[in-house]
Amino acid sequence: MPRQTISPIYEDLRRVDANMLRRLVRTGVYEGHTGGLARGKLQVNVVILPRSFASDFHQFCVRNPKPCPLVGLSRAGSPLIPALGDIDIRTDAPQYNIYRFGELTGRKTDIIDLWQDDFAAFAFGSSLTVEAALAEKGVRLRRIGCGKALPKFRTRIETCRAGPFGGEMVVSMRAVRRCDVDRARALTARFPHAHGSPIHVGEPSIIGIYDMMAPDWGDAVDLMDGEVPVFWASSITAQEALSRAELAISITVSPGHMLITDVDARALHG
Repeated sequence: MPRQTISPIYEDLRRVDANMLRRLVRTGVYEGHTGGLARGKLQVNVVILPRSFASDFHQFCVRNPKPCPLVGLSRAGSPLIPALGDIDIRTDAPQYNIYRFGELTGRKTDIIDLWQDDFAAFAFGSSLTVEAALAEKGVRLRRIGCGKALPKFRTRIETCRAGPFGGEMVVSMRAVRRCDVDRARALTARFPHAHGSPIHVGEPSIIGIYDMMAPDWGDAVDLMDGEVPVFWASSITAQEALSRAELAISITVSPGHMLITDVDARALHG
């Protein structure tokens, strides 16, 4: 089916269920960010790489569960992960990043023409999953604007290496009211499959972040009076590990453009 170009209004999509949202993505009607959409459903990042590297990459994920919380694996050559729902990982994320020998060489809204019979896919829970749960408990997350993505930063926190995969952890940052920090910490700890509790709260230089207005990914956020920066592990850590490994080809979901699953996020409470 050819991709369409009509883009529905983001606020209207907040009322759309997961199945309909995936249909809109699959047919090209929506190509934007997924934060705040499909309330109550698990959002996942996806990493796709040749099967010959799958064992080492799986071990990297096992050794680094905070940034790489595995929630699904595909069979080699299959674009399906049945445990996550009626999903085709080649078409059902709004945008994909394509890497060749560690370099980002392009972005696509589907990867049907790139799919290989030896590909293996890994799905990680995304912290975007818990935004609705935080709001329900009164933890206000300030929106940074339609079409913008959470700021994400490289840190000096080293991951545990496995084979060719290693490097520093990447974190996402949310501005949280000081009075909400303890609630945010406690609530997100109940979602280990969506990165769990924060890696760090407060002074960013402690984890190697020196310019909050220059994120490595996403859009900068000004802190308002009474807010503190709260940092969660990000699955972009896996993307960075792939880049360092310099595989001939690897594919990830673009930051902020997660794949929406049929899995109830509450079923994954720790």
